[in-house]
Amino acid sequence: MEERPETELISIPATPRASTPEILTPSGQRSPRGGGGHTSTGASKDAKSWTPTSFISPRFLSPIGTPMKRVLVNMKGYLEEVGHLTKLNPQDAWLPITESRNGNAHYAAFHNLNAGIGFQALVLPVAFSFLGWSWGIISLTIAYFWQLYTLWILVQLHEAVPGKRYNRYVELAQAAFGERLGVWLALFPTVYLSAGTATALILVGGETMKLFFQIVCGPLCSSNPLTTVEWYLVFTSLCIVLSQLPNLNSIAGLSLVGAVTAITYATMAWVLSVSQPRPPSISYEPISLPSYSASLFSVLNAMGIIAFTFRGHNLVLEIQSTMPSTFKHPAHVPMWKGAKVAYFFIALCLFPIAIGGFWAYGSLMPSGGMLSALYAFHIHDIPRGLLAMTFLLVVFNCLSSFQIYSMPAFDSFEAGYTSRTNKPCSIWVRSGFRIFFGFVSFFIGVALPFLSSLAGLLGGLTLPVTFAYPCFMWVLIKKPTKYSFNWYFNWILGWLGVAFSLAFSIGGIWSMVTNGLKLRFFKPN
Repeated sequence: MEERPETELISIPATPRASTPEILTPSGQRSPRGGGGHTSTGASKDAKSWTPTSFISPRFLSPIGTPMKRVLVNMKGYLEEVGHLTKLNPQDAWLPITESRNGNAHYAAFHNLNAGIGFQALVLPVAFSFLGWSWGIISLTIAYFWQLYTLWILVQLHEAVPGKRYNRYVELAQAAFGERLGVWLALFPTVYLSAGTATALILVGGETMKLFFQIVCGPLCSSNPLTTVEWYLVFTSLCIVLSQLPNLNSIAGLSLVGAVTAITYATMAWVLSVSQPRPPSISYEPISLPSYSASLFSVLNAMGIIAFTFRGHNLVLEIQSTMPSTFKHPAHVPMWKGAKVAYFFIALCLFPIAIGGFWAYGSLMPSGGMLSALYAFHIHDIPRGLLAMTFLLVVFNCLSSFQIYSMPAFDSFEAGYTSRTNKPCSIWVRSGFRIFFGFVSFFIGVALPFLSSLAGLLGGLTLPVTFAYPCFMWVLIKKPTKYSFNWYFNWILGWLGVAFSLAFSIGGIWSMVTNGLKLRFFKPN
């Protein structure tokens, strides 16, 4: 019997699709965990583009026999999968944002839609009543494309350094600005944005539940109905129950519900408004105030409301961190796909509700926005069931949005606990943190029960997170050629964002002071 050459006996089956090693997390989900290192290149500056498989080229393989070639090709496929080994902090496997890494483009679309559309869209016509047609549309259009550009920057910077994933906004800020300065610049606005949005959602959700009950119950309501504060408490309790879901991926279903309900009620709000007769004394001239300074501050507050409309950038890196990432399949690809779909639908909601709402009510738009206008002007014109359905959809959306905006706060609480104890949070500790956050937001809402002024101030204080910091971080991390167009463009956008932030914050503070902290989201007759 003729012996076969020894080289033909060497055969390694094709590696199907390897993935990063996983560990079991406290919630039962599986999370990738780094193997402790990544491929290092000493001559990365000399090579134009090095990858872990650069040496396995067709020219290298051509003189090698078929069996050995098969081995090297299999090795190439494996290295392309796991060559992007990422050094992950083992503590991340215990935290709600990074606990589960099985996200995908669909989850990214759901989360971005849920974070990007919400109650803030209903206040857009209020901004138009101070800006007028021209400046209102121009400001909204510029803000939309500006934030879309900074969103793309954040998606690209998530893995800007090979072997490192920036899972949270503060981590990326520390990489760009330095450990201490990054915390000072990013921690306050991101925490303020999460807590402020959660508080505003309790105000909107509680008031909407109250109006829904009044519409459905009608004259049959008891003589002793719940007060507004009691409705806030009911809504907060529902939020706390839903917040027991363990991690960001586990609320993907809630984000889908939030996205669908937001698109539906935003469309219903402007369709119902434009389909009804307009008030006879309607005017489209910007609201004029007694003094020039008052008019200026009102305009700044209105632009702050528009800025607050695009408030989801503090969650972009967190959403992207829930996705698996390898050298061959980086996380930024599905993230950007989902984000593009999400912001297409966001544009389809924001522009019609701003333009249609202002067309329907003009300068008569109440400070509470679209739902307040529907209740005030068309309570007897629109079928009660249709109006009640609109309010109910708002409640569902607020419940869903509360979860995704509260997740960074939950993550911070648990990070502090796990870093001190070096063990994951038990279910009781985790529940305690979430109950604590929910009731703190409730008490803040009771103490400061207003929205339109809060929206302007929130937009001003948190504007750098969306419009300024990403531009600075791109220059500091990517280091484009000095004095090039890219370099000038990002520096100019960044400093413009900082200037607008200061101006809009002043406008928001002025609006809060002049209104005496007495504004309510709804002012039913």
